[in-house]
Amino acid sequence: MTGSDGFKPDVPAPDEVTGPWWEATREHRLVLQTCARCAREGQPGVQHPPRPLCVHCGSDELDWVTAGGAGVVDSFSIAYRAPRPDLTVPYVIARVRLDEGVVLLTRLQDREPDDWRIDDRVRVAWVDLDDGRALPVFTPPSPETEKGS
Repeated sequence: MTGSDGFKPDVPAPDEVTGPWWEATREHRLVLQTCARCAREGQPGVQHPPRPLCVHCGSDELDWVTAGGAGVVDSFSIAYRAPRPDLTVPYVIARVRLDEGVVLLTRLQDREPDDWRIDDRVRVAWVDLDDGRALPVFTPPSPETEKGS
């Protein structure tokens, strides 16, 4: 599937480190790596993108946890010139800080580009890829999810 703005990116092949993350996207689950050592020491130990070692302590005791899928826009840019002819402009590239504390570089969708603001609350949505994987994008929360926040 292609996003409403023609967004259909080239994505890397899964590897030993990123494989579990990509598998979760097939089920539209956003997962984050967590570190058992950091958890024992009372630290958050949550990281993204996936890495072979914890960025906080260097441990390889990593596991996966499903993220809540909510966050806040902490920076964004509107692209008015497409790097490829198959992309419809304008579109929004953003940094979203998840409630779990990690930052994702992503796309914002389902709102006019000029209507986005820093600190807007967002929820994860998915752009399905031809191979069954999916990419997380973010949209305004529905009224139901806003009440639950």
